[in-house]
Parts: sequence; C-alpha cells; structure tokens
Amino acid sequence: MLSPRISLGEFLRSRRERLVPEDAGLPSHGRRRTPGLRREEVAQLANIGTSWYTSLEQGRSVNPSEDVLNNIATALQLTEDERRHLHLLARPVEQSKLETSELSVALKRTIIALDPNPAFIMEKWWDLLFWNEAAELVFRLPSFSTNIKQGPNWLRRFLTDPELKSNTSDWENKAKIMIANFRTDYAFYSNDEHFKNLIEEFTQVSVLFRETWPRHDVQVVTDCHKQWHDPRIGEMEFEHVVLQPSTELDVKIMIYTASAETATRLASLRGVRV
Repeated sequence: MLSPRISLGEFLRSRRERLVPEDAGLPSHGRRRTPGLRREEVAQLANIGTSWYTSLEQGRSVNPSEDVLNNIATALQLTEDERRHLHLLARPVEQSKLETSELSVALKRTIIALDPNPAFIMEKWWDLLFWNEAAELVFRLPSFSTNIKQGPNWLRRFLTDPELKSNTSDWENKAKIMIANFRTDYAFYSNDEHFKNLIEEFTQVSVLFRETWPRHDVQVVTDCHKQWHDPRIGEMEFEHVVLQPSTELDVKIMIYTASAETATRLASLRGVRV
C-alpha cells in the first residue's frame, strides 16, 4: 500500500493530467504524447522550481509551505475539497487514538430518540457502531437488538449488496461519491493498516471501486437534501446532517431528518406515533 508521500504524488499527477494548456491559459504547441499539463508548466503557474515540483510528484521527502501548496492548488484549479486534501497529504497531522467501540449512554440515547428519523454512528473505517430502528428500516440494516458483534461497513454494503444495488436509483454515481468520501477520510489515516486492508478488499470485490479509486477523486460529506424511492416504503425525503462529537473525533453521527410526510409513513410502517 502506498505511503502518504506516494499518495501525494499520485494525487498531484492525476489533477495535472486532467487539465489541458488551454484550461490554464497556456499555448498548447500542438498534440502531446501524454495527457494534461507538463510538470514544468505546473511549476511555472505555481511560481516554483520544476525540480522541486517534480520531487513532490515523485514522493520525495520535501516539506512544502502552506503558501506553496496554495499556489499549486490554484495552478491545478483544485476544488476546496481537493485543496484541503492536498494540504493533508503534504502535511499530515497526528490523529487521536480514541477507542470508539464504547459509546456513551447519552450518545446512544440521542440516536434512539431521533426515531422516526434514521440515524447512525459510524467510525473512522466506516463500520457502523450504533443505529436506531428507523435506520434499520430505511437502510435495510440488521436489527441492533440482536447484539451483533460487528456492525456492517457502510461502503462495503453499498458496493457489494446486490439488493441495494438493484433498488438504488443511479447506484453507480452514488457509489462513486461514496468512494470519493472514503478517500477523503482515508487521508487522515493513511498509515492505518486496517484502512489499507479495506482498500485492498474493496479493490478485489468491486470492479467500480477498482476503476474509481486510482482517479483520486475526493469529496467531503456535507449537509444536503436527499430524496429517493424505495419499493417497500415509497418516496422518501430527508435533510442529511453530519455531526462529529467533540469528545469522540473518530466517529461521525449521520442524521436523516425526514419530511413530515416521510416521517409519518416510516412511523406507520413501524407501528409507532410520530
């Protein structure tokens, strides 16, 4: 598995190769043998030395400043998510070593109390740690009351569950977004062996992951409006919110606040009052 510096080099190369000279306001000088900008062109645009930029792409031990990284990000026309990803790869931060297997009673009660709004807690490797009954219904999760030893992995399920694939509209596009989210999180733990093992596993079991992962696309999970149809439930509409407890930095709380109509339908299917 690649080191953070090699990952940085591959990320830079993938962003460089997607640009053409015209995108950057440079003359093209005819057909090129390789796609994208040349290294010297990126260096010119970023106002840094070509050999220095080449060292970055080759994964050598160099320590770019924040200003240099910002110049490179501007030269490569990175999105805000990509810019943050670049900084994290180039200047990794020490992450906390929190144990996320034991969640607080208050946090669990909060997830339960959110019913009929689906909610769950996901740790850094995307394994689910806790979820409510509404999440069981909407996302076809196993019953948490069975005291399962290991919660399902959010990305593994989406990539490999044939029922989810057949019942999810625009499955491929949604899977690509999830893979981009997963890569964004991976940058925080690029030396983590379990993360590396998951990437190896997903590469083996999913053609889409195998084709998408090398593209180095990144995207932060953000609050957004979600709407989809499920043959068991009908049309559903949610506002998706991602929260992170200040005391448990390795977990995320995923909340899907249902519209009034959706909440009523979910409650009715489960035989509870809204």
